[in-house]
Amino acid sequence: MPPILTLDKISKRFGAIVIADGLDLTLDEAEALGIIGPNGAGKTTLFGIMTGTVAPDAGRVLFDGADITRIPPPRRCHLGIARSFQIPQPFGGMTLFENLVVAAAFGGRRRERETYIRCMDILDQCGLADRANRHAASLTLIERKRLELARALATSPRVLLLDEVAGGLTEHECLGLVELIKAVRRSGVSIIWIEHVVHALLAAIDRLVVLHNGVFIAAGDPQTVIRSPAVEDIYMGIAADA
Repeated sequence: MPPILTLDKISKRFGAIVIADGLDLTLDEAEALGIIGPNGAGKTTLFGIMTGTVAPDAGRVLFDGADITRIPPPRRCHLGIARSFQIPQPFGGMTLFENLVVAAAFGGRRRERETYIRCMDILDQCGLADRANRHAASLTLIERKRLELARALATSPRVLLLDEVAGGLTEHECLGLVELIKAVRRSGVSIIWIEHVVHALLAAIDRLVVLHNGVFIAAGDPQTVIRSPAVEDIYMGIAADA
């Protein structure tokens, strides 16, 4: 079977800043892949290229073997690519339940009434069922992070892109989030997770790649990669202690 998601010789630059220099990346069915790299390395831009909000200068994006490079973001979502954002921005004046119904109806292309049971199931999975009728504007940070994940899941993704979902959380909150992400992965969803909280990331992924100066400088087994001299140098020993 072909990888579910492929970046084929992707290049992207903003002026003199090289974000991607002929990058190749694959994601297999039901795989959990982690991406780390210094701030400004272009990790979030790669998510933009995968979801269609950023156009590459060269290269192709393939989904389930088909070229989707020129397909707009809404259609990519309908195909099964969903993402979270570093700063959650839910519809604050809507309830949590309503936020998920919007995602399921428009992102998942379902009739509104057909989404109700599934949306409650997802809220329950994400530990938010008892807050279903609260307005999203009233949530704590961890609750917003969980709602961000729940909204992405409501679109019924085959590929889920997570952008620094553990940032700002306590250790206890991180542990709960990791268990939730593991459960999502066990359901068959393929995951790419960008994260600076390295110990949380390592607890949930199968493979790790490191982006630096537009290229992947290391890839493979997470524990092996994180202890490589090149990675330790970039993180000044921080990753080695994680």
